[in-house]
Amino acid sequence: MQSVKKPNQESRSPLDFLKNLLLARWRSLLLLLIGVYLPLQIFEILAVKLWKNEASFPWDVPILLAVHSTANTQLDILAVMLAIIGSPWTAIPIVVAIALILLLQKRWRSLAYVLTVSLGSFIINLIAKEFMHRVRPQLWESIAPESSFAFPSNHAMTSVTLVAILLIFNWASPWRRLVFILSSLYIIAIAWCRLYLGVHFPSDILAGWMVALAWAIGVSLIIKPYLTIAKSVDEQPAKDETTLLPEEKKLIS
Repeated sequence: MQSVKKPNQESRSPLDFLKNLLLARWRSLLLLLIGVYLPLQIFEILAVKLWKNEASFPWDVPILLAVHSTANTQLDILAVMLAIIGSPWTAIPIVVAIALILLLQKRWRSLAYVLTVSLGSFIINLIAKEFMHRVRPQLWESIAPESSFAFPSNHAMTSVTLVAILLIFNWASPWRRLVFILSSLYIIAIAWCRLYLGVHFPSDILAGWMVALAWAIGVSLIIKPYLTIAKSVDEQPAKDETTLLPEEKKLIS
């Protein structure tokens, strides 16, 4: 008699296996494409063209001049305040506070994500600036001048890194949409202040956004921080936060 294949029996066909694997992992693959590959591709295009031409892009100066044309005393004050709020030095206490909370909650996997993505973002920015050696715009005298190199923007990378951390830890909460809206406004406001102050080209901002986004999402795909707050009646940490996953144990064994 011809054997009847059970519905839950795994197919031995390579095509069926490939189809099932892609169906099971399509969300991760899509996130990898949109969140990692495309941002890195944009960053690479900007960096390569900048390296070859050693000049600003055609759209850099017009955008800067358009933003500068709105200058007034009130916006001067706002821009300087936003520059301080979005500074990496301001972000450090915030990251430390988040890290301490996760440490006290024994959410070690989430803690590893926060430390890795934050420190990595800082190192990437430092290396990229020293490698590219792009000078800052000198179209007018800035009221808050900067002396370091411009590409990519450290403020832009810091804002995206902080937002990525906040979104990941609020993704399953009812406040997700509000956090997303406020975070988007925060990123745009920080970018605007850097252009308004004349210390960055728009391409510096775009490059900072892209590389920080790719790094934050790429690290999340590897470390896999949990998107929900660890819940436990006896206030013990969730097991998956304090132990390695089976595949992680195999990698180090």
